[in-house]
Amino acid sequence: MQHGDSRPPGPPIPQRAYSKPVNPDPTESLFAQLRPDTPGAWALSLSVPADAGHRDELRAGGDPEASALSRPWASFFEHIGADGFSDLNRRAENLERQIRDNGVTYNVYADASTGLERPWSLDLFPKLIGPQDWAQIEAGVLQRTRLLNAMMADLYGERELLRRALLPAALVQGHPGYLRSMQGVRPPGDTWLHIVGFDLAQGPDGRWWVVGQRTQAPSGLGYLLENRIAIGRQFPKAFAGMKVQRLAASYRALMDGIKRMAPEGENARIALLTPGPYNETYFEHAYLARYLGLTLVEGNDLTVRDQRLFLKTLSGLEPVHALIKRLDDEWLDPLELRSDSRLGVPGLLQVLRAGNLLLANAPGSAPLESSALLGFLPAISRHLLGEELNLPSLATWWCGEDAALREVLPLLRDSVIKPTYPRSGLDTVMGQSLSARELDEWSGRMARHADDYTVQSWLPLSQTPTWSGERLMPRSAMLRVFALADGPKSWRVLPGGMVRLAPRGQLIAAMQRGGSSADCWVLTDGPVDHTSLLQSAPSTLTLAQQKRPVTSRAAENLFWLGRYTERAENSVRLAQIVLSHLAGEEPNSRALMAWLTSMARENALVLPDVPTASLSARVFSRSLIAALSPAPGDALAAQSFSVGFNLRALKAAAAQVRERLSQEHWNLIERTEASFARDCAALSTDAEYATAEAIAALQNASELLAAITGSQTDRMVRDDGWRLLSMGRHIERLITLARALSLALEHGCVHDQAGFEAVVALFDSTITFHAQYQQRRDMVALIDLLVMDRDNPRSLAWVVHTLRSRLAKLSHSATPQDAVLARGLPDPDTWVLPDLSNWQRSPDGQRVWSDLAALLDGCEIAAIDLSDEITRLHFSHADQRNQSLGA
Repeated sequence: MQHGDSRPPGPPIPQRAYSKPVNPDPTESLFAQLRPDTPGAWALSLSVPADAGHRDELRAGGDPEASALSRPWASFFEHIGADGFSDLNRRAENLERQIRDNGVTYNVYADASTGLERPWSLDLFPKLIGPQDWAQIEAGVLQRTRLLNAMMADLYGERELLRRALLPAALVQGHPGYLRSMQGVRPPGDTWLHIVGFDLAQGPDGRWWVVGQRTQAPSGLGYLLENRIAIGRQFPKAFAGMKVQRLAASYRALMDGIKRMAPEGENARIALLTPGPYNETYFEHAYLARYLGLTLVEGNDLTVRDQRLFLKTLSGLEPVHALIKRLDDEWLDPLELRSDSRLGVPGLLQVLRAGNLLLANAPGSAPLESSALLGFLPAISRHLLGEELNLPSLATWWCGEDAALREVLPLLRDSVIKPTYPRSGLDTVMGQSLSARELDEWSGRMARHADDYTVQSWLPLSQTPTWSGERLMPRSAMLRVFALADGPKSWRVLPGGMVRLAPRGQLIAAMQRGGSSADCWVLTDGPVDHTSLLQSAPSTLTLAQQKRPVTSRAAENLFWLGRYTERAENSVRLAQIVLSHLAGEEPNSRALMAWLTSMARENALVLPDVPTASLSARVFSRSLIAALSPAPGDALAAQSFSVGFNLRALKAAAAQVRERLSQEHWNLIERTEASFARDCAALSTDAEYATAEAIAALQNASELLAAITGSQTDRMVRDDGWRLLSMGRHIERLITLARALSLALEHGCVHDQAGFEAVVALFDSTITFHAQYQQRRDMVALIDLLVMDRDNPRSLAWVVHTLRSRLAKLSHSATPQDAVLARGLPDPDTWVLPDLSNWQRSPDGQRVWSDLAALLDGCEIAAIDLSDEITRLHFSHADQRNQSLGA
């Protein structure tokens, strides 16, 4: 909620060059001429005052007309020094690069111009809060957290608040988030709320007000950590010298508190439940899980057996005793809540009612998030706590009460209209943005459906200085602070928060509306707590002896990441071979054209009804190019499963396990998919030029895929998850290459030079073949290199041997049944080159390699069966009804 900016921008400040120019830079002398005597005076000379009616945090007393800095900002700029001002743009560039390189993202659904995912927007300057302000915030937030926890206990217990009419029943039992299935439940430690977020605003007079509260799954705990690390690196002297309170002790207290209250105590397994990579705040879910040392899980990673919650891993079912949820209550359990939810766990609420799980936060708190509740809290606080609220809420009217509706209708111009209930289809509307006619229309709607509307007074938000590249510009700020449970019915306030900055000229400070964020430095007069989260971690010896669990979902996605990486490589190489032969000047044999047609069709490079290459090489070539990566709106897009589809599938599988991939690995995957789609969209309409451009695009994709393969091979920890990825690659390779060689024998293309070379090229063995066999092109050499050679990673024997080795290793760490699967694969030790090289003549006079053909068919079938068995054994757990570990 920010007042619009009508102030014209000030003159640009001179920039000092980052490297010494060849010719003198006139801005250098101008910088020296304009530089005031002190850093504070320099800051004031660069700053634009806050908008009229708003508090100016930069200036003393919050007065936009003041000629001195406030104490915190004066200290900040003294630590930077006057020379530091010329360095601000470089620091801003470093910050932007760090955010981009770290892959910090936020999905902005309200901004259609940027797509769903964009880099996290973080301002260079932190918001500074002094010790006195923080003491007021801390006391008020702790009191309100105790109050909300007591309200939850009452609403799902005695319901005295409803009987005494301290809270209208329509706001509770009429709220879609009130869960009757939680009636009578007592959570561990009588603590309903472990993480509570409060949205605070500072008014023109410096007073702090509560604007809203988040109790279901408040976001921001991960982003504020990233903000702190990023900004602390840009201003290390100021951060160290200003006695900024640290954050780690609060996170440690949260984890210690959960362990004390969880059913298994200190030995509790704690997981973090995320909706998945398509959620707008998925980055912070993965970030927070890594920081806290938790297993990041989705709903289908978990299962309920005998009223207990289990994690599906490669080793079987492992118990989960505490769950930090990052999704709203309605999605938690499709059996009792939303039946269409695929994000939750069937039976989860029954586990909770049985007392076998600590769920943070306990389900059922959605009514507490309604803005309409704020107006009733003072009386409820007096009743439940016997205390007046230390931290006031903005004046709020629930229009479901006739008196409140009559009182607020004349005030709409200077108020904010909010929906009372979620999923009502209503947006927050600023009264001052409405015309007189629109205000009348809103009054009519509110009179007809009064319960659906809540009105809150509008507050001119305090404005904090931000760096615009030329000047210090004021931007309206909202602060979200967090109360974290550190024991039964005990909380502490995280000394910091997530600051949301409204864009200049907009009225609402919201990330979903394109706002940005800032770090929050809480200053202290006392000693700084340097607690590290590592102090509460298990010993190094204990960690070394523990095995990181690989969830079945992660394992399945890693498996398919391997398969789609190999499939993309094979389809790129095959497309290059097909286009090169069809565009060549030398005529191709009918056998080669038949093999190319069959391979292209079976690998989905062309649609099934496209004429064969023998009938029309030109049509076949153009069809293949058109199907490489059709644009999303193209009619061909829904039918094409060619290279572009494989790259998108590769990226989708990688996105599901992004927390296991290095940032460089993920960047490569994104770049490969995006650059190939871009290259294909730019292909010429001229057939001759299009073929050359398509081959170039395929070559670029091939090189990037080689880099991805390198990342998967040499830059990932070789745990069970990596073994599944490797097995996925080799299963795909065995299926593709065995089938390719089988079709080559069937069509007889290996008997002419071009066909022979094409088969060797598909196996990516051209250099090896010519180095070993020079110009010999007979079947013995072909079989020896492509089937028998244990040193060639593209030979069938090497692939089968590697699969057997991976399964043997997996059987020691996951399940013994993997050893049985290994025995189901062909044994290369029994393959004999002379036998495979023997051929017979068929009745029609053709040479037939019966033993080789049987071997190829056996390899293909064994690979397909192995894929199915791995899915059954490790991913679905369908046959493990009672199997669990450590229950």
